Amino acid sequence: MDESGWPAPKTDMRYLPHTEQDIKEMLEAIGVSNVEALFDSIPDSLRLEEPLNIPAALPEADLVQTLRRMAQRNLSVDDYAVFLGAGAYRHFTPSLVNHIILRGEFSTSYTPYQPEVSQGTLQAVFEFQSMICMLTGMDLANASVYDGASSLAEGVLMAHRIHGGKEVLIASAVHPEYRRVVGTYTRSSGLKLIEVPFLVDGRTDLKFIEEHVGENTAAVALQSPNFFGVVEEYAALGEFLKEKETLFIVNVAEPTSLGILKPPGERHADIAVGEGQGFGLPVSYGGPYVGFFATRERYFRQVPGRIVGETLDREGRRSYALTLATREQHIRREKATSNICTNQGLCALAVTVYLAAMGKQGLRELAIQNLKTADALKNKLSKLQGYEIKFSGETYNEFVLECPRPAAEIRDRLLEEKIVAGLPLGDYYPGMNNALLICATELTPQHQIDHLVDRLGAL
Repeated sequence: MDESGWPAPKTDMRYLPHTEQDIKEMLEAIGVSNVEALFDSIPDSLRLEEPLNIPAALPEADLVQTLRRMAQRNLSVDDYAVFLGAGAYRHFTPSLVNHIILRGEFSTSYTPYQPEVSQGTLQAVFEFQSMICMLTGMDLANASVYDGASSLAEGVLMAHRIHGGKEVLIASAVHPEYRRVVGTYTRSSGLKLIEVPFLVDGRTDLKFIEEHVGENTAAVALQSPNFFGVVEEYAALGEFLKEKETLFIVNVAEPTSLGILKPPGERHADIAVGEGQGFGLPVSYGGPYVGFFATRERYFRQVPGRIVGETLDREGRRSYALTLATREQHIRREKATSNICTNQGLCALAVTVYLAAMGKQGLRELAIQNLKTADALKNKLSKLQGYEIKFSGETYNEFVLECPRPAAEIRDRLLEEKIVAGLPLGDYYPGMNNALLICATELTPQHQIDHLVDRLGAL
């Protein structure tokens, strides 16, 4: 104690839960004389021979000032005009979302696969599933997967389990990184992935699909709006594939499009997958995001991950339980399909709160606003000399601009003027070095649209 009566401060305060007596008893139990002996297996060549070369500790006030100076060196998205989409979209998130998901009851909850999980967490997951079913027009949805890419890959694997065929036709207009993830997931499964070309209007070549679907084709996968922002027309394809007994997978990378587009379930899709980031999650350097996965009731037993169901308790009250949990803790490891971790419950909750706040009409109005904003930008750019809109198909949120010189060069020039002009497509598609994928959402103000058009015209 110091002279004030309070415990004297320690200069070497360490947050270790074990007392000296605890440590002594543990060492005796395992037959080791001291703590240092626990590290005898580490070779001398790997041991640190001198103290780490790091600065000395700072008082808290000085540390705060130092961190603030460092933070000022960071670039803020508010300092740039951003026209980059390509699978990660800037949308406004109502403050309500963070106020709910950061409540201690949710943010500290463990991943919802333990049988003793709280009813509140289970209900939130159930509501998420219900909303995904409404958006996709499907019978059931799971409790989310990591992101849109892994969701598509899980859909392909599920189709393979159901059908048994060794081939999958996947549109080349599906997000290139999604296709790479599918390739990684299926590398050891014996599946052959056949890419379907796209037409001059930016849509997938459906005739190619009809000509290449055979008895060995487990599934066909396409994306709408596709990677170029072009909206696919696929209802007739769904009917054709149903006759061929081939499963149809539809991927949605920009979920706000479901506010105005007819859902995949109403266009004969068997599996609807996608990315939910646009519903209340920030771009945040690429994650964490939240994938969604929905399908027909007849495929219930093949769904990856876990499903929360509604039931009644012994007193007749509404309650929730894990209806399906295909995790290795519950079933044989070789049959486990769960790949859902702790953060997914929180991300799914954010999506749920966002959709509840927006409502059906609000989501439709948001989608229309996005459509109008991107179309206004597209119309202005189409009138620039030397530039043209590459694809004639109807688009949502983003589109491809054909430039008079390499798109990467234009992107770099505009970046110097604090304009993130979009994504050059040359790295993803051969022969598209001059193609720039441009996105505009409800967060793209008119003055930024005018600024981009002016700067492109001046290059």
